[in-house]
Amino acid sequence: MHPLLPEPKEIRVIQQLGRVTSEALAPLDQLLLILPEKVPGSVWKRLPQGSKLQAAMRRRPEGSVPALQTRLANKRQTFVVGGTIARDATAFEQLTLARKLVASATAEKAGCLGIVVVGFDDDRQAELYRNAVSAVLAAAFALPEYKSKPSPAKIRSVRLIGLDTQVDLDRVRAEAHGNNLARWLTALPPNKLDAAGYADMLRDLAKDRGWQYKRFGTKELEKLGAGAFLAVALGNDNDSASIVRMRYRPDTKAAKADLSLVGKGIIFDTGGTNLKPFQAMLDMHGDMQGSAVAVGTLLAISELRLPVAVDAWLAITENRTGPTAYKSQDLIVAANGKTIQTIHTDAEGRMALADTLVFASRDEPGVIVDYATLTGSCVNAITTRYCGVFTNRANWHPRLKRTGQRCGERVWPFPIGKEFLAELESDVADLQQCSVKGTGDHILAGSFLAEFIENDTPWIHVDLSASNHKGGLGHVPTEVTGFGVRYTMSLILDENILDEKILEPGS
Repeated sequence: MHPLLPEPKEIRVIQQLGRVTSEALAPLDQLLLILPEKVPGSVWKRLPQGSKLQAAMRRRPEGSVPALQTRLANKRQTFVVGGTIARDATAFEQLTLARKLVASATAEKAGCLGIVVVGFDDDRQAELYRNAVSAVLAAAFALPEYKSKPSPAKIRSVRLIGLDTQVDLDRVRAEAHGNNLARWLTALPPNKLDAAGYADMLRDLAKDRGWQYKRFGTKELEKLGAGAFLAVALGNDNDSASIVRMRYRPDTKAAKADLSLVGKGIIFDTGGTNLKPFQAMLDMHGDMQGSAVAVGTLLAISELRLPVAVDAWLAITENRTGPTAYKSQDLIVAANGKTIQTIHTDAEGRMALADTLVFASRDEPGVIVDYATLTGSCVNAITTRYCGVFTNRANWHPRLKRTGQRCGERVWPFPIGKEFLAELESDVADLQQCSVKGTGDHILAGSFLAEFIENDTPWIHVDLSASNHKGGLGHVPTEVTGFGVRYTMSLILDENILDEKILEPGS
């Protein structure tokens, strides 16, 4: 296994059907108890030491999370953390409650964590169990750290108790593995995960997973005319930049991609010649999170062995300053022949993605989804709780928004189109890289990228404004969220975005 990859560590999940009994709770060190907003008396009667749990809830202020905290009178003195939720709560509300309960329960030493969901119908009970397990698997995963004394594990095993029917957790696990990998890669220090090391790591990961792998180095990219990507790479002091393509093919290797995932992989972003100030540059090792999300999504699809042919295109470089770095007013020619007047070197993401989208769309995949920590204006527009989505299929907006509501990774659609290119008109080139004014930059960036989609390929651009959120977001407890893996899996499996009926040109 490549040293940059996390060590595989599977959390054992046991499911116990039937009533919740004292014997079933006896092995637990901690218990998560999820209850309806208004708990009927019959629910307390179904739980061992129910009157004690009810009394503990009465002692807590209404609306507090957790809604109850107490210990069972058993040999392990099981620590109980309970929460209530409306029967019609959204996925995001369910995931958020689960994250907060897991955090409260795991403040103690690691052990066996139990989950009991009671008082709901079968479908909602199963959904709450799945979302709770998602929160557990996110919390149990340790991001990279280099302390002399590593932090202790939070969770050793999980028991789902009181289920009416067994819950299928295959998708939950695959999405967790994908999200965990995306967060791990994003959190790696930039001197550990440099551009060359990233490409090498992806080669080893592809070999381990049976994916096809190809690295397009700078010499080959010059022959392909990838001037926009190479402009960003000019400031590197070595030949480490590349575009990496990985392919998952469940059936025939020659099949066209049903789905193409494109990720911005700027390993470290100084802003280039237009240098960022200190605070804006501090966490720019995470400017490659778009590529990490693409890799994590590919992993989740592969683990589920979905009958979907997938390509992942990753634009990997640094954006450095120095005597050879590109600069404002440079004239750049992209791979599709369009000329670009550079305005601001810190708008490098759209440059790196432009050529990558050209190459991805030339292969005529069914759908392209790209991910990028692209614009601060998207954060200004919708905060770090949502991500912005943009598409060349405007009638998809309701579907894209609905998918976020369904899976708990929420998005907000924005318009793009030729009318916005008026803000990018250039006297010397086909278009400017960005506007000098900066107004609506997320919309202008999306409209810019749309100019590099060939063959009218259906395309979705995700501006990862929720890639980092202080305190965690949804079920993810870390500031680095890995947003996008769960969302894309929901696009495929719940919204059926790959249905041929919606892929007709101009649909």
